[in-house]
Amino acid sequence: MKIFLKLLIPVSAALTFASCSTPSTPNPNQKEVYKAVFVNPYQKGTYLHFRHSPEYSKTSRAYRNESVLAKTNGSNARIVIDLSNQRGRLYNGNEVAMDYAISSGKKKYPTPPGKYQVLEKLEKDKRSTLYGKIYDAEDNVVNSDATNGKDPIPEGGRFEGASMPYWMRISWDGIGMHRGRVPRYPASHGCIRTHSNSVSTVFSKVAKGTPVVVE
Repeated sequence: MKIFLKLLIPVSAALTFASCSTPSTPNPNQKEVYKAVFVNPYQKGTYLHFRHSPEYSKTSRAYRNESVLAKTNGSNARIVIDLSNQRGRLYNGNEVAMDYAISSGKKKYPTPPGKYQVLEKLEKDKRSTLYGKIYDAEDNVVNSDATNGKDPIPEGGRFEGASMPYWMRISWDGIGMHRGRVPRYPASHGCIRTHSNSVSTVFSKVAKGTPVVVE
């Protein structure tokens, strides 16, 4: 026991001094703050490189895999709407044919997540029955963000529903995908606005019954 205590005391003292010792003077070079440089680990031109870019959720650019896109049609297409990144992805099976910018419903009119399918396709002449503009009798816009039946229409004026070309309905409650203004944040009344650089292609590749997942 005495031998054990003799050994224990020096060890305890060494640990005490080691833990309470004054830190050494920092390397003066370490005082300078260096900005981290992101290096994309994936090969340039690949989808993974595009998806892992720091600008992914901010850019309006679209990714297109032309060889996969050429083989994509209503029999094998499916769409995933990524609400967190405000992106849409057109798949052929499990391969990404296109990744494009969208703008979903703003906080007051959120786009509901869920599993849907394309119920209706109209390339032209589709207008909202709920949201649009109100004109006065002289055909001047007096309300550019009007709700039909709620906002007053001046005498001799009219309500005109918002144009929604390349309409792809996914809900009988009025939710669909269509061409529209696509800022890089949710801005619609619930629909999925699709960027003009992509919407005609998406429209041409889907059919009634094409699965659509909003997540």
